[in-house]
Amino acid sequence: MQNNNLLPFLNKGLKEAGVDEAGRGCLAGPVFAAAVIVNSKTWIPGLDDSKKLSEKERDELRIIITGKASAWAVASASPQEVDKLNILNATYLAMHRALEMLKVKPQHIIVDGNRFKQWKKVPFTCIVKGDGKYMSIAAASVLAKTARDDYMKKLHEEFPQYNWANNKGYATDDHAEALKKYGYTPHHRRSFHLKSLQMRLEF
Repeated sequence: MQNNNLLPFLNKGLKEAGVDEAGRGCLAGPVFAAAVIVNSKTWIPGLDDSKKLSEKERDELRIIITGKASAWAVASASPQEVDKLNILNATYLAMHRALEMLKVKPQHIIVDGNRFKQWKKVPFTCIVKGDGKYMSIAAASVLAKTARDDYMKKLHEEFPQYNWANNKGYATDDHAEALKKYGYTPHHRRSFHLKSLQMRLEF
C-alpha cells in the first residue's frame, strides 16, 4: 500500500509541483531532477520516499506515476555543469529544467530539502524530508532516481571497469579503486575527486 502518511498537497486548490533530485553526491554522471504534479484524487499504490524502495519497486512505480500524474518531467545537469557551477547550483539548474518541461505550469512548488533557487517567480516551500511527506515529492524522487540509474547503467556498458551498473557513480570502494587504476572519464566530476577519495566519503 501507499505510505498513508503522504499528503496530496501543501496548498489545497493550487497546481502544486513536487521537486526532488538524485545523484548530488556522486563522483560520476549527471545530477537528475524531476517535477511532478498530482491531484488530490491521485492514488499510487506503494509510493514512498525512493530511498525506502527497492529497485524493482521504483521501476514499477515509475510506470504508474507517469501514467497517473497530472504532469511530470525529468531533466539533468551534466558533470561539466556540476564542475562549472558547483553541485548546488547545478542541482537548481536540473530542477529548473524539469519545471520548464512540465506541460502544466505550477502555481506553487514544494521542494525536498532546505534550499532552492526560485523559478520564474513561482512561490515555493522547502520541506526537509519532503519525499516522505508529500505524494508529489515522493513521486519526483522515484522518477529522478530511476532516470539516473538507467543512465548510469547505459554508461556502464561503455565503461564497465567502474561498475556503474551497481554503484551508480557513488564513492564506493570499487569505484574509488577503479579511479586510482584507470583514471577519470569525461563522465566524472573532476571537482569531486580529490576530496571524495581522500575522505572516502560514503554518500
